[in-house]
Amino acid sequence: MLNIISAINFSKAVFSGTVDYLVVAGGASGGWDGGGGGGGGGLRSTVTATGGGGTLETALSLSPSTNYTVTVGGGGAGTFGTTSNGSNSVFSTITSTGGGAGRDNTTSGSSGGSGGGGGMRSTAGGAGTANQGFAGGRGEGASSNGAAGGGGGAGAVGADRISATVAGAGGAGVATSITGSSVTYAGGGGGSCRYVGAATPGAGGAGGGGAGGASATAGTDGTVNLGGGGGGGAANASVKGGNGGSGVVILRWVTGTITIGAGLTGSVASAGGYNIATITAGTGNVSWV
Repeated sequence: MLNIISAINFSKAVFSGTVDYLVVAGGASGGWDGGGGGGGGGLRSTVTATGGGGTLETALSLSPSTNYTVTVGGGGAGTFGTTSNGSNSVFSTITSTGGGAGRDNTTSGSSGGSGGGGGMRSTAGGAGTANQGFAGGRGEGASSNGAAGGGGGAGAVGADRISATVAGAGGAGVATSITGSSVTYAGGGGGSCRYVGAATPGAGGAGGGGAGGASATAGTDGTVNLGGGGGGGAANASVKGGNGGSGVVILRWVTGTITIGAGLTGSVASAGGYNIATITAGTGNVSWV
């Protein structure tokens, strides 16, 4: 009974006006046919750490009874023959860029929030976005049956392929405690290894990155609502790269009541003296009183 009364009193308090945020974009898909790992979604945060090795961002000062846009970016879809970047996530004036796709065996990784890994016969990973994520790793560069680079993560570059039989791992994501517990987001997907024999694919980066495929297997999907990149797919027999994981928007403030508008999926909790809204899908508005 005391907890119920406390929650009612807390919700009626006037909006404090200052909102911390974690905005994670959707991760990218991995490439196919000896493809590189997908890049993790761009990450911007005011709590614990932010992406790309940047300086921690500043909380927003917002007004009560005013609508602010929120969009949760989807992960890029991996198919045989195509790859796609993740979609951007948005909160008010803050935009995090979708991860860059891993590409097929002859193609460099795409740029994005974090860059995609280069395919097994490519020498270049895609670039990351400043203060959001890191670049993808390099592929083999020559062999018709070789190893691809890992996708970049919000906290570290994707690894270059190690040898013709060992692919690069996805870059690690970034841990933040905005929810009251430390969670890692936006890891890169592992590169594939198409070598026929003792092939070792790249592991997914911490923070939801999917592992790459080996010999004749598809890449693993990135984790939903962590913004992880998908792993690269290994063989050319209709084997695809993993899908990227969708992003998330998490908001934290001291007092006041939030309205999560139509078109958005979210929930509200409390921890450590804060209200915390976790928005997991959709596009719409939020406001406070």
